[in-house]
Amino acid sequence: MQEQSIRVISSMATRTMLSELFDQFEKQSGQKVELEAVGGVTAAQRVEAGEAFDVVILASNSIDKLIGSGTIAQGSRVDLVKSNVAVAVREGADTYDISNEEALKQAVLAVKSLGYSTGPSGVFLSDLFKRWGIADQIKDRIIVPPPGIPVASLIAKGDVELGFQQLSELIHEAGITILGTLPAEIQTTTIFSAGITKNTGQPEAVRNLLKFLTAPEAAPVKIKNGMEPF
Repeated sequence: MQEQSIRVISSMATRTMLSELFDQFEKQSGQKVELEAVGGVTAAQRVEAGEAFDVVILASNSIDKLIGSGTIAQGSRVDLVKSNVAVAVREGADTYDISNEEALKQAVLAVKSLGYSTGPSGVFLSDLFKRWGIADQIKDRIIVPPPGIPVASLIAKGDVELGFQQLSELIHEAGITILGTLPAEIQTTTIFSAGITKNTGQPEAVRNLLKFLTAPEAAPVKIKNGMEPF
């Protein structure tokens, strides 16, 4: 077994999937992987600040920014999964029709509190509410938890009546009911990608890890965790 762990930082959306895949990789390769999952904004800031990681796994646009700033190696981006946004309520609470855009808009207007994250889904929803012309009307009902605090936990506690988050972050949360993913006409798909940091001291081990993460054998774990493989 190699002594040095591969250090990985990721956003919360891929945490459960990566934990499972890394366990498989460790058993297969004997190479230890150390995962830290935090809010995507926080992860990018820490990488930019020069904290020592070997691999960064974030939304593709964040990876591209880190490549542009010289933190992640040019040409090292590898796309891992596609992720869709879903909608949930507290278990046992009233449910809402979200089968099309107008139905979802009416559900948003009907509830007393809404929640979304600081990640890609939250940015999209903020823009969507502006496009619908209801942003000012509902602004006092919106709860955005700090990075790293899942919207799902606020739904389960009853702090948020209608919550939006990546399906992968809702799918394993107890105490909530997932109403479904956003209607197809307004769905936003986030690509989560990996990048190799310029300061990694074990490039070969890292390449082996990324090869494992993109192999067809990894697909069942990705699907089970609400993600779509490439």
